[in-house]
Amino acid sequence: MQNRFYGTFDTERRSGRPHGEDYRSPFQVDRDRVLHTPGFRRLQNKTQVFWSGEYDFYRTRLTHSLEVAQIGKAICHWLKSCSEGPLESDFFIDPDLVEAVCLSHDLGHPPFGHAGERTLNYLLREHGGFEGNAQTLRLLTETIFSAKRSGMDPTRAFLDGVLKYKTLWTELKSSTGQAPEHHFIYDAQQDYLDWAMGSLDFPAELEPGKARDSFKSIECQIMDWADDTAYCLNDLSDSVRAGFLSVEKIRQWAEKNDQAISEDSPLGRLIEAIINDKVEPFVGKRIGQYIRATHLETETNFLSQHSKRYCYKLVIDPEVKKESSIYKKLAFEVVFLSPQLKQLEHKGSTMLRQMWDVFYQRYVAPGTIDGQTFQLLPPDTAEDIAQASDDAAKARLICDFLAGMTDGYAARTYKRLFSPDFGSIGDLIG
Repeated sequence: MQNRFYGTFDTERRSGRPHGEDYRSPFQVDRDRVLHTPGFRRLQNKTQVFWSGEYDFYRTRLTHSLEVAQIGKAICHWLKSCSEGPLESDFFIDPDLVEAVCLSHDLGHPPFGHAGERTLNYLLREHGGFEGNAQTLRLLTETIFSAKRSGMDPTRAFLDGVLKYKTLWTELKSSTGQAPEHHFIYDAQQDYLDWAMGSLDFPAELEPGKARDSFKSIECQIMDWADDTAYCLNDLSDSVRAGFLSVEKIRQWAEKNDQAISEDSPLGRLIEAIINDKVEPFVGKRIGQYIRATHLETETNFLSQHSKRYCYKLVIDPEVKKESSIYKKLAFEVVFLSPQLKQLEHKGSTMLRQMWDVFYQRYVAPGTIDGQTFQLLPPDTAEDIAQASDDAAKARLICDFLAGMTDGYAARTYKRLFSPDFGSIGDLIG
């Protein structure tokens, strides 16, 4: 049975090639291509909250992405099951498409979590910046699943589903007068954005920045809420198990922020779960409630006549959204801002900065390392840099290399470059 929710506009691939004979749907192909790439597998050794290797139970970017995908698919099934509609058995949001979007949403994140993202953005401040979502777009369109830098040839619906931000780096810089910190795509990605939007211009009310970035397909909206759900609940669970979040710390934070800790309050329920050693069941139950807290409302915009993906918005129950905000704020202020994690972030940032300096001096500003021509990068990466058109393109390729590193590979490379007692010929060969 064909799904009337999607048309040829949604399933068209970037290359224009037809789907061809395949037992899978176009969106299943998108998902499978992501799953079978090194970029996806590298997420298993990239920081989510705690540094990769610190503990053996916490979530990495990979397990986080898998959980977001499960939640996203569950939201699709929930919305389809709602008796009040508007979805039907042959008119529904494709769970395979949402799974592909959710699995991909963190592909572009560098090692060492958000600290790594901030560091690379600073280092690229003169060359168009760095942003995790923009880097995901770069991977999907130019890097992964292809040896010819043509990307995985995504469908329009899939590519658009990953596009959390639709504002160019230059647009944000022009409006603020300084290089933006986050929430942008690269200037060179204008063509991909135009294609995702069907070459239609944004109306005046969707000006660059928050207004334009809030314009998301329904699949992107579902991914966003699934990400928030996993972030505010599963990351809290890891924080409790790692000892970063205790009953006493929650109570202190609640008092400082004038938050209730009564039995039926969000913090009260969390405290009860910790005391009774039932944090995992508590998290599982809340995830289910966050999924069922969603419903669809119709809307009209400049793309709604072209795709059903823009005919609906995901509406979250206000009380659940408020609870989610409390948990996110708690995790950020008590866990993410803790000295222990900030020390690790500083270490990761320092490693990325020093590696960048060496690679930049060697491949972008030759002659600044005592005239030496050490081959510091893999041959294919070095060749791509040598053939790049200008310094900005060369810097972007060095950034690609650093962003693609896992935490462990980045640490080993750093030691090999800077630690006298680390590394050997045998180590390099092995």
